[in-house]
Amino acid sequence: MTEEALDVMVVGSCMTDLVSQAPRLPKAGETIHGHKFFIGFGGKGANQCIQAARLGAKTAMVCKVGKDFFGDNYIQNFKDNGVHTDFVGRTSDAATGAASIVVNDAGENAIVIVAGANMLLGGEELRGALPALSQAKVLVCQLEISPQTSLQALRMAQENKVKTIFNPAPAITDLDADFYKASDVFCCNESEAELLTGSSVANVEEAHQAGQELLERGCGSVIITLGPQGCVVVKAQGSTSKHVQTPAVATVDTTGAGDSFIGALAFYTAHYPTMPLEEMARRANQVAGVSVQAVGTQTSYPFKKDLPAELF
Repeated sequence: MTEEALDVMVVGSCMTDLVSQAPRLPKAGETIHGHKFFIGFGGKGANQCIQAARLGAKTAMVCKVGKDFFGDNYIQNFKDNGVHTDFVGRTSDAATGAASIVVNDAGENAIVIVAGANMLLGGEELRGALPALSQAKVLVCQLEISPQTSLQALRMAQENKVKTIFNPAPAITDLDADFYKASDVFCCNESEAELLTGSSVANVEEAHQAGQELLERGCGSVIITLGPQGCVVVKAQGSTSKHVQTPAVATVDTTGAGDSFIGALAFYTAHYPTMPLEEMARRANQVAGVSVQAVGTQTSYPFKKDLPAELF
């Protein structure tokens, strides 16, 4: 690890995506013909880390892979994207996480994930990463690893005055209440907000209400992403709530768009610490908007050179 401080550290998952494209999603017990298959790199944590790295953030990933072909490839993928791999652990006790994804012609998806080695990431790895974590600007966590590991990482970051971004995905109904207090920015999508609040989040107005409820649980601020409708940003100071719209784009594949948004948000938080959160969200929306215009997850993530200069 170099002495220079990290911009963004991500504690989270990496998954190998096994992607089938088909005209529609199969029904139970049905076999259908797809038209394309490819293997991609995914996992919410790694996706977010790689998007931040592609925008120019100095990033490191804390994760665990199997001692298998997919694990070897994943470590190489991090290196190819300029992500530090000092904290990528290897285990022979489980396979590298895998996700089986079916994408239909409308760009909708159905996904089965087998977490594998991701679930073996724990306190030992966090302690090993602490010297680097304590010097980082931003820590990002999700729920594709053991929730207790994510919570421990968020607490360690806060103790060291490192900004925390928490993405409660995939959402769980019985989320530990301490997650809210440990989140400087709590960022979720409509369905996650619905599960966590128990009320419908089908439009901007309902997203404002859900955001207020999540904020009251102790978050520094809340962002609820609404796909093509942009996002709602709720901040504690004066508890303002703003709807940030996003330009309409031709959607090809939405897989990983939420992770692109969070990776971009982490980049902006690290590089422009005084920028208003709604402006960070507006720019992150634009980055994610580029990602949905291409197929695949990380393959669709833009680099700084692919984006308009005014985003930087």
